[in-house]
Amino acid sequence: MFDPFTLSVISIVALALLGLPIGHAMICSSILYLLLAGQDMGIAAEQILNGLFTSYILLAVPLFILAAELMNSGSMTLRLLTFCNAFVGRFRGGLALVNVVQSVIFAGMSGSAIADAAGTGKMMQKMMTEGGKYPPAFAAALTASSAVIGPIIPPSIPVVVYALVSDASIGFLFLAGVVPGLLMGLAQAGIIVGTARRRNFPIEDPVPLRELPGVTFRALPALMMPVVLLGGIYGGATTPTEAAAVAALYALLVSAFLYRSVSFASLRASLSGSARTTASIGMLIAGALVYNYVVTVENIPASLSTFLAGFDMTPVQFLLMVNVILLILGCLLEGTTILLVVVPVFIPTANALGIDMVHFGIVCVVNIMLGLITPPYGLLLFVMTTISGQPLGRIVKEVMPFLLVLIASLALITLVPGISLWLPRLFGYTG
Repeated sequence: MFDPFTLSVISIVALALLGLPIGHAMICSSILYLLLAGQDMGIAAEQILNGLFTSYILLAVPLFILAAELMNSGSMTLRLLTFCNAFVGRFRGGLALVNVVQSVIFAGMSGSAIADAAGTGKMMQKMMTEGGKYPPAFAAALTASSAVIGPIIPPSIPVVVYALVSDASIGFLFLAGVVPGLLMGLAQAGIIVGTARRRNFPIEDPVPLRELPGVTFRALPALMMPVVLLGGIYGGATTPTEAAAVAALYALLVSAFLYRSVSFASLRASLSGSARTTASIGMLIAGALVYNYVVTVENIPASLSTFLAGFDMTPVQFLLMVNVILLILGCLLEGTTILLVVVPVFIPTANALGIDMVHFGIVCVVNIMLGLITPPYGLLLFVMTTISGQPLGRIVKEVMPFLLVLIASLALITLVPGISLWLPRLFGYTG
């Protein structure tokens, strides 16, 4: 009645609805496809081994995760928050602005939206709600919204995954995320300024100017981490994977020996937490590698490319269509799954239309990050529900203005490739 590919898709949906992790569901469904198609089921193991052990770039993922864990376990995060508060906390709604600024700075270190929300997000939630300064639901919504900047500004775990499936330069992809990330931060700051006046948010006690040099000096080692990380990559001293290792080591050395804020217990907790997160992402990547084989055998990318070519679409029309599809999928699926399974299907068509792969990558990653705050699945919404103790409905109501302005930013990034490509071209990119 159904062909093997259709049954494999039904199988993934059914297993996911039954609560099986999506990575496991893709592996099981791929094996089912191989069985029904009369192929050797050992191909599943072969695809996983070939994909994981030949992709050196994937080593950057656990190293960036470890760097974020070490920052959160030490006092680097707290010093960054103090630094941000000293400069923007003095304005109306200043703590809300601090939330956005710290996300921009922290984005240059962790590469993970979840790490941002779970790390500095906890501190910001407490700071903003102490003494009833801000409504808890608004603080939670803002923290979730600002955390999506994390994987746009380098380093970025989703960008590493996109580089894996697209063969685009990870160095230029990192550079391409800087201006879009800053644009998204400015858009959120604009919403905060308007909301602060309308809802009469408080003004924090200004930090005296004479104390600013001291605050900056104490935060300087933490602020230097993006310089060390990106300087190594673009100075030609390290590959992105080696830079991730340097970032993790730098976070450990600064937290343990300079700030003296890491104990053996917290170090063990950081290693354990990063291992669990890495294992979870690793299973997802393994499942996608096998299922991508199924998609390739079924010739889905080429078929889709031929189908879309029949509509005689322009590059702009294609990008807008991709935006709509990814935004809808982001409401239902986990972002890494979309990057590993759905995005590769669009890449042949994007290439055929002459769309730059670096620009296309940033558009895809921004879409997927917006999915983290889009109901009903938005993972960051669930994280902040747990952290804040606020009902999901209240957080969703408060997050909508931020989501709308971020979608407007996405439209601008999509329609004006120069926003993404200006900085890479400044560093010699010729695409």
